This record gives sequence, structure tokens and C-alpha cells, in this order.
Amino acid sequence: MISMQPQPAGLPSGTIGGRRSGRTAAWQWRRLLSSPHRLAFWGACLVLALGSLWWGATLALAAAGHNLPWAVPAPLARATVMGLGLAPLFVLGMLHTLGSGWLGMGPVPGRLMLAPVLALLGGWLMAVVGSHLSAPLAALGLAAAAVGLALGTGLFGLMVMESRVANRDHAVLALLGCAVVVVAQWAVAVMLALRLHGVAWAVLQAACWGGIGLAMLAVGHRLMKPLAASDELLPAVWRSRQVLAAMAAMLVCQAVLVLGEGLVGGSVSALPAALRAALELPTGAWLLALALRWGWRQRAGARLFGLLCLGLAWLGVAFTLSGVSHALMSSSGGALSLGDAPLQALLMGFVGSMLLASATATVRALSGRAVLADNWVWLMAWALQVAALAQVCAALWPQAATPLQLLAAQFWLGSMGAWVLRHLAWLGQPRVDGAPN
Repeated sequence: MISMQPQPAGLPSGTIGGRRSGRTAAWQWRRLLSSPHRLAFWGACLVLALGSLWWGATLALAAAGHNLPWAVPAPLARATVMGLGLAPLFVLGMLHTLGSGWLGMGPVPGRLMLAPVLALLGGWLMAVVGSHLSAPLAALGLAAAAVGLALGTGLFGLMVMESRVANRDHAVLALLGCAVVVVAQWAVAVMLALRLHGVAWAVLQAACWGGIGLAMLAVGHRLMKPLAASDELLPAVWRSRQVLAAMAAMLVCQAVLVLGEGLVGGSVSALPAALRAALELPTGAWLLALALRWGWRQRAGARLFGLLCLGLAWLGVAFTLSGVSHALMSSSGGALSLGDAPLQALLMGFVGSMLLASATATVRALSGRAVLADNWVWLMAWALQVAALAQVCAALWPQAATPLQLLAAQFWLGSMGAWVLRHLAWLGQPRVDGAPN
């Protein structure tokens, strides 16, 4: 199992802004096959960088009055890439490396990730090109990406079934989340081919809550203990498996409700909306209280743990915004809502923060570096928070949506672009501590 002991934050030798102790080893392609996280993270970095650049460029061109051709509605195309495309490869890399330790299994050969990674890369490239040129091509690309994700998910599923460890909760939940994303990608591909865009949007939103949201919750929650400054500072409630089960159940329930609401046109009558608000508002308050309690107890400790707590707080914000939206729908007869603000808080706030923290911890641990968020990573983390806040505000304030979305895109690209530029180089280099890959 990979050890993740938090270290004091700062700028260690060999990082950007820090003093380099020696010459960096040459980057070699063959090293990508030495560990599943290397190849998966390499592919994930490409999807993250290129997908984010495409998202930001299409927003900027639209704001400048340059109308690109769209074979798929632009909001749906952007949401599909940002919601279902950016995180799954990171999750696969973590599950096949860290997850094998959770399950008490041996290391997975890196070459087994080659087919899933290539299918995902090729699939998302076709999906992006097809969103501008041909809806069937976009559907084919999304189906190819689903095949790649299914291959990687199935491999991890075999590990879960073969494992004999007593506690497989996090692995099972992450597996379930990945499986939901696979099914959703297939479903959205079919809906794009049939031009049933409303159904595709409903499936996409449900997959964000019950798919990638569930997988990131499982990974982030599992990493909280090793990233905490001290086991003694963790509240007793964290150690309860019931807390994880409750959070997972809320995400799954929300996914089902979002899917049902989307399939009936995106609006519900007064009573169901009031019931949704009665469920979502207490859930949001509970999650915010947990995040504040965990983060406060660790206030003098590790930054990566704090970033995980920020992600959990964003999940609370997403539930709260959804609850307020349904309360407005109930009181106004469906005339008022908060639009896609809850979804933006979920994706950019919760998934983005959890992804940045867990991916940083994984890459640093598996490259032989101290597991911490130095000043450079911490700057990326706060740039991400600004991007998430701007994106949510754009959904809440439609009159200023364009400048706020452009602001969000700039901070998102700055944060994720800087992360990719730094960590992509480490994937093809040997461990700095001299240990085997």
C-alpha cells in the first residue's frame, strides 16, 4: 500500500520556485507503462488540458461574436466533456494504484491500462470534433470513450471481487460510480445519435451526481485519514462507516431525482418540489457542518486535507443551492429556479477540488516526493475556488453570465494548466527517492 504521510507545507527542493538539488532525470515514454497511474494520469492530463482549452476557447469565441458550427447544442457538448470527460481517467489511475492497496492486492501492470487509455483519448477526440461537424461522429466518439472506461472499470471490478479484505466500502463505491459513468456515456451517445437532447441532458446531470460525484466522494473520503495532520484530530464521526454510506446514499438519491426531473422537462409541481427542498436543504447543511468541523480540527495541519474539506463544502453548497432552487419552484409554480447553479457547484467546486487534492497526493506519493500541497499547489487550489465561484455566479446571474463564465474559464485554465505543466513531467521520470515504480 502507498504511504501518504503529510509533511509541512512549503516549497521543497525540485519544485517550481524551489531550489533544485540536481539534474532532473530524462523523461522516457517507456516509464508510462511501468505503473497504471503513470499512463492513466498522462492520458488524463491530455484530456484535462485539451478539453479545458476547447471549453475556454469556445466560450471566448462565442463572446466575441464568432459563431462556430455546432452539430450538438453547445451547452450540452460543453457539459458532456466537462462533466463526463475530465475526471474518469484520473479516477482509473488512482483506483488501479491506490485502490489495489485498499483491496490488499498486488500492483497492477501498467500495460493493462494501454487499451482503456487509448480508447478514451480517441473517443473524446472524436466526440469534440463531432460536436462541431457531425452528431453521429460525436455519438461514436462518446461510445468509444465508454468502451475504454468500461475496460478499466471492469479490470478494477475483478480486483474487488477477488479481494478478501474486510472493508471494501470505498472501492465498491468508486467502482459503482465509474460504472454509472460508463452507462451514462453509452446512453448519452445513443441520445445524441437520435437527437434526443433533452434526455441526454437529464442522463448527463444524473451521472454527474451519482457517477463521477460518487467516485470522487469515495476516493476523497478514503484519502482523508492518510492526509490528515493527526489521527487524533479527526472527529469520531469520520471513523463511522455510516457517515460515508449516508453521503453516498444522498448522491445516489439525488441522481435518481435529477434524472426523473429532467425526463419530465426540468420542472416539477409544487408538492414534489417542496419535498425535494425538504430533503436537500438539511443535507446541504449537514455536509457544510461536516466540512467545517473536519477542516477546523485540522486548521494547523495538512493543506491537502483542507482542500478535501473545501470540496466537501462545495458538495454541501450544491445540495443547498438545489434545495433553494426547488423551494423557489414550489412557491412560484415552477416559474423561478436557480438553473444549473447546483450542477456547477458540484462539478467545478466539489469534483474539481477533490480531484486536485487526490491527484496531487497520488502523483507526489508515487514519484517519491513528500505528500503535501506546497505554495504553488495551494495557489492553484485557490484559483480553482475562484473559478468555481464565478461559474456558479454566472448561473445565478444570467445577465452577467458571459463575463463571469470567461472569468471562470481563465482561472480554471490557470489552475489546471499549471497543475498539468508541473505534474505531467513527473510521469515519465523515475522516482526521486530511487525506489522502484
